[in-house]
Amino acid sequence: MKPLFPTLLIPAIAFSVSISFSSPALAAIQTQVVDYKHGNQVLQGYLAYDDAIKEKRPGVLVVHEWNGLQDYARKRTTQLAKLGYVAFAIDMYGKGIRPQNPQESSKQASIYRQDRKLMRERATAGLQVLQNNPLADVKRIAAIGYCFGGGTVLELARSGANIAGVVSFHGNLDTPNLKDAKNIKAKVLVLHGAIDPFVPEEQVQAFQAEMEQAKVDWQLISYGGVVHSFTNPASAHNSSKGVAYNQLADKRSWLAMKQLFTEIFQKK
Repeated sequence: MKPLFPTLLIPAIAFSVSISFSSPALAAIQTQVVDYKHGNQVLQGYLAYDDAIKEKRPGVLVVHEWNGLQDYARKRTTQLAKLGYVAFAIDMYGKGIRPQNPQESSKQASIYRQDRKLMRERATAGLQVLQNNPLADVKRIAAIGYCFGGGTVLELARSGANIAGVVSFHGNLDTPNLKDAKNIKAKVLVLHGAIDPFVPEEQVQAFQAEMEQAKVDWQLISYGGVVHSFTNPASAHNSSKGVAYNQLADKRSWLAMKQLFTEIFQKK
């Protein structure tokens, strides 16, 4: 199969495609590894799409958890492709940087949480790859993220990115730039564990006030008895540790995301 992209050079970003994780020839879902750049940093994302769909379709950006672009984010990206979207999982850390334990994950995530300008620019680099994909309808693009990625897509929205919606799954809600919410063009959906110790109630209250003051079209769904990382089956199953998978919240949050997509992706 020919790569979807030619090699391109555009300001601050260069990207090319190498094909990997390819589906069998008869399968409709195609996946590709995508090498691209933010400045001098080489990044490696993951693209998925249904080749049975010939026309342009909505695009969904996926931002990984704090352990980088690994199996979980790729799985979600493929799920989105099965729903008929062209989905691109971005790489926030860099090609080959894939933390293997909580200490490494914390170190990498902290780089971007402590520098929100860099976080926004790195996410924007991935967004531009999706926007330049010939299969994507640039007027119908959303971004979703998990944990670290949830906070990242909210910062992408605060940057004024021209996207239709963002969905944060058990993500951080804090920001050092509260007034930047006025830049948000997207509809915002936050899917939150009600007893998530990593996103305390004061952070939730501050986020709600931020959204209201900026008059953002926003929703926050709080799942009772649910802690952090509730969508990932690889998480612990003991809520007392503050991180645990919750099957019901996982299903409900995915449905909430799909409902928002139905709303924002309707053709005018």
